[in-house]
Amino acid sequence: MPASYFRPRLLDTLRHYNGKQLRADFMAGVTVGIVALPLAMAFAIASGVPPQAGIVTAVIAGSLAAALGGTRLCVTGPTGAFIVILYGIVSKYGVANLLVCTFMAGVMLVLMGALRLGQVIRFFPMPLITGFTNGIAVLIFLTQLKDFFGLPIAKMPSGFFAVMATLRAHFSGLHWPTTLLSAALLALILLWPKRLNRLVPSPFAALVAATLAVSLFDLPVATLGSRFGGIPQGFPSPTGLDLNLLHLSDLLAPAFTIALLGAIESLLCAVVVDSLTADRHDANQELIGQGIANMVAPFFGGIPATGAVVRSVTNIGNGARTPLAAIFHAALLLLVLLLAAPLAAHVPLAALAAILVAVALKMGDWDIRKARQFPLHDTLILVVTFVLTVAFDLTVAVEIGLLLAAMFFIRSMAGHTAIRRLQPEHAQLFERHSIAGKNVPDGCAAFRIEGALFFGAADCVDIVLKEAPQARVVILQLHRLVLLDTSGLLALEGLRSRLAEQGKMLILCGAADEVMDMLEGSRLAERLGEDNLQPDLACALQRAELVLMEGVVWA
Repeated sequence: MPASYFRPRLLDTLRHYNGKQLRADFMAGVTVGIVALPLAMAFAIASGVPPQAGIVTAVIAGSLAAALGGTRLCVTGPTGAFIVILYGIVSKYGVANLLVCTFMAGVMLVLMGALRLGQVIRFFPMPLITGFTNGIAVLIFLTQLKDFFGLPIAKMPSGFFAVMATLRAHFSGLHWPTTLLSAALLALILLWPKRLNRLVPSPFAALVAATLAVSLFDLPVATLGSRFGGIPQGFPSPTGLDLNLLHLSDLLAPAFTIALLGAIESLLCAVVVDSLTADRHDANQELIGQGIANMVAPFFGGIPATGAVVRSVTNIGNGARTPLAAIFHAALLLLVLLLAAPLAAHVPLAALAAILVAVALKMGDWDIRKARQFPLHDTLILVVTFVLTVAFDLTVAVEIGLLLAAMFFIRSMAGHTAIRRLQPEHAQLFERHSIAGKNVPDGCAAFRIEGALFFGAADCVDIVLKEAPQARVVILQLHRLVLLDTSGLLALEGLRSRLAEQGKMLILCGAADEVMDMLEGSRLAERLGEDNLQPDLACALQRAELVLMEGVVWA
């Protein structure tokens, strides 16, 4: 990979770094760390791994992505978007294979960045992204109902229908102390005043309030201590990955899903941050930074991480100036692991469930009135992606959603492709070519191609033979042709060949540079001949007159 391809944003921001920026970054990093602590534990538990795995991920991925990524103020860590995918991997393959998947996804992200594919992610249509984001939000909500209501379920299954059946079977075992505590904490999070949120973030306030309530009043609810034995104090030592070649092929699909979702989430986060700061991120460098972070984290027991919008916006709102703010956030979480881990044993699971329910409610775009502003096909893509995400699998949802989006786009492009005959009386059509009032000569038919001549609309050239059966020379004006692909080239070659069989000639004119490059690089240009590739309509008409006067026919 050329050295010019690897240029972390941190290097640029440190050139003129000063004490004022350091103070701003430190305060922002501390605030973001306070926000990230309960979220990291909650996302880890919901993903089927111990709570410390979420904190370790935020420490390692948060610092590495900030140091090596292509954004200035994004904060990386575990996010809610991964929960459903990771829980399914853990349920089917175990935690060890989840770590392998995370490493493989990191490699894929690095390759995406190295191959300069950062801009390709932008091709995902917004209805598709909204559909799977809302679907993930629903699944997060459903998976948290067990701890929210204190239901006697040993382990939640993966899959929408299995989750619904399990909840229905155990809902009679609702635990009222847990339910009341969860409801109170959810109300606290949702109703927390915005003016206080900058001082004490609502998730952290809920976490502290719940922990104090359980400790002071000895509430009979499940805690991190009773479920997981608390959080081990200290930072874990690196260990090797348990790579099982028998499962490697099975892990490729979920690893690719993690990589794809991580790329989408990270770059969407970068776009949001750019819109708030008038900044401009390097998409490919960000993918490389995210990939390296996800490659390193699993060696310490970490799970997949990506750019987190809420933490990044909090970072900006609290005055962050450079990527060092995200590194300070990771340092604070490291101190929690080293010094305050035993205190986490008193954190009730109801608090983490309430935090994730609030995340799910805020994560989705639930304003259905917006659908009225969408074209019908965009609404269909959103609904299909949402339903498939909830009922089946995110990978299937994205594949079908992209397929639908591609089909609708192809149909739309084909619908805007047309071939129109230029009539002799339409003198205004020729004014731009400095031959106002000049008619198309007898024996010649002129047509204009508009739109894209590609595989979805290549057959439209057949109209030329139908509308000008007596013409000895056919002119195709290409100045409004915006796209030409191989199928379009073959269609033009087919038209030339059929005209030649009838002793007729085809002249092309007015092609834009890109279209002309394709024509000249193909066999079509050679078969047409240099004289029949003209720069504009005026030259094409003069060529047609010459051909008709001399009685030249196609050879």
